[in-house]
Amino acid sequence: MTINKNADGDKLTIALEGRLDTTTAPELEKDLKTSLEPVKDLVFDLKDLQYISSAGLRVLLSAQKVMNKQGSMVIRNASEDIKEIFDVTGFVDILTIE
Repeated sequence: MTINKNADGDKLTIALEGRLDTTTAPELEKDLKTSLEPVKDLVFDLKDLQYISSAGLRVLLSAQKVMNKQGSMVIRNASEDIKEIFDVTGFVDILTIE
């Protein structure tokens, strides 16, 4: 998985490429721990994400919990397969998906 970050003031966009699974989720989780402190608006761009596992969902949920306290989080450009995973798991009710 590749993590591309673009910070603009207190807005952070994270574009993920590849697979977010048990192998790669710890890398994203570690990255977020150091990246989210000054952020008010967090955007995950999932245009190039091919797969997300339960480990990846857990990382997104953790990020959402942090952002609930300090700003907002949006998920954009998810493929139909990824949207279906969000739907089946009930994450459509927890996350803001555009």
